[in-house]
Amino acid sequence: MARRQGRSRPEPRWSEPPPGLFPAGIDDLLRLLAVLAIAAAVAAACSVLNRRPAPFCDSDDPYSAYDSCEPCPENGRCVDGELRCVEGFKKRGRACVEDGLLTHTANKIAELLQHRICDEHARVLCGQPGMILFQQHDISSMADDLLSKDAARLSDDGIKVVKERVLQSAHGFLETTSTYDNVQAFKCPELAAELHRPLSCQARQWISSNIIFVITFCLLSAALLRILWSIYQRRALSKRAEQIYEQVCEILEDNAISAKAGNSECEPWVVTSWLRDHLLSTRERRNTLLWKKVEELLLEDSRIDQYPKVIKGEAKVVLEWQASGSLSGKIKKMQGAAGKTRSGSVGAIKLAEEICGSSIISSRDKEHCSSTSKEATNPFM
Repeated sequence: MARRQGRSRPEPRWSEPPPGLFPAGIDDLLRLLAVLAIAAAVAAACSVLNRRPAPFCDSDDPYSAYDSCEPCPENGRCVDGELRCVEGFKKRGRACVEDGLLTHTANKIAELLQHRICDEHARVLCGQPGMILFQQHDISSMADDLLSKDAARLSDDGIKVVKERVLQSAHGFLETTSTYDNVQAFKCPELAAELHRPLSCQARQWISSNIIFVITFCLLSAALLRILWSIYQRRALSKRAEQIYEQVCEILEDNAISAKAGNSECEPWVVTSWLRDHLLSTRERRNTLLWKKVEELLLEDSRIDQYPKVIKGEAKVVLEWQASGSLSGKIKKMQGAAGKTRSGSVGAIKLAEEICGSSIISSRDKEHCSSTSKEATNPFM
């Protein structure tokens, strides 16, 4: 018992952790989580920055293992893990994209080449000198000519790529045929060549193929225009004849009123030719139908008498107003325009005064002649 009591208790191998090692509260726990998050982010960033991209697999080695390299992208050539884009494509990142300048130039040159070939074919269709069949070297020469005018911003390799695309586009558009010696040739499609004909050529060919219809249409159009023109002339002639007829009536009325005045020596009649020469212009006098139409209207008017009369030894046809009352007011209402009516009335009054004066002179001449004849018959008076 004494020996057992004399032994001491062995000390533990691990000591207790010092106080403050573990977070004692919620604030210490949040600080610990923040430190761990920052450390993880820094470790991830370092791993990304230090990682090198996988090299490209060589294009000449189709059996390359894709686990250790990345496949060469389309339109590119990879040598020793490096990417090189073929002509007509540009490197953008780890891919090859199409060069817009080369594409635009190739499309433009291909369109011009097609227009030139089809224009030559269209000239032959219109009966002019041109070419229909083109061989490979002809198309290549035209492409070189067009490229020489629009290749300022292209390199030599770019020009080769553009020419290759132009020739491919031309071969896809043109029709393939053979010459008499079995040489391959190309030509513009017939439909495209017809669309390239000038408008004058198209109109000429259409008229020649529809000549009967064109002649019939022209004859009918000419006949219709002739009928419409004759109708227009008749209406214009009738309208002008009515205007002259109204002026004649007004002149005859004014002359009759002046002749009935108390001390007036005017004659009540008016010579028809005087009225015609006064009212018609020089151009209208050449149109005999106009005055004939006026005479027809005068003959149909019961207020006007027409009879022959010898004046100065010549037979004349005179007109005389027989109606009583005034017609000027009615004519003015029919004309509807005050200015035109006043000018016509003034002209009629002036003409009436001139006719009245001429009639007075003619009557005086008649009296003088009669007195002279009397003196000759009676010399002893």
